[in-house]
Amino acid sequence: MPDGNNQPRIDPLSDDVEGILPLNIFLTLAKHRDLCDRFSRFGGFLLYKGLLPARERELVILRTGWRSGSVYEFGQHAPMGQEAGLSGDEVDSLAREGSEGWSDPDRNLIAFVDELCATNNVTEETWSSLAGRWSEAELLELLVLAGFYRLVSGLLNGARVQLEPGTSGWPGS
Repeated sequence: MPDGNNQPRIDPLSDDVEGILPLNIFLTLAKHRDLCDRFSRFGGFLLYKGLLPARERELVILRTGWRSGSVYEFGQHAPMGQEAGLSGDEVDSLAREGSEGWSDPDRNLIAFVDELCATNNVTEETWSSLAGRWSEAELLELLVLAGFYRLVSGLLNGARVQLEPGTSGWPGS
């Protein structure tokens, strides 16, 4: 979890950089241009060219961001989750313990993220429930998606990347 200090450890570039989205995460990563480029391409693939439906992808990203304690990640993806079909109440509930009120397929994804974030593994019960719905390729993408957003959350928290003005953080904040 972040230590409560609100000052970035690595200041983002203050000028717009050609080819870089003007978000603090990318303006921070732009200090290592090759890393930023590859990071953006891989993240872009997962967001826009992957096999997973957008709603389920955003459910996994939001739960991973919350489990990883990344207010920035959760804040950036909350509107994306709603655009992908999650209700505002569903987005908010992804930042709370438990999975009450969710359908079994969604509850399985929540359990998957919770287990992976807690133990770096997934129980047989959860894996079997997911394998009944998702292909092997999709299961691999689910693992990589959660892993990538755990990496992103660690980067954001470790560098203390600040939310953009007007971006909400945790629900109710």
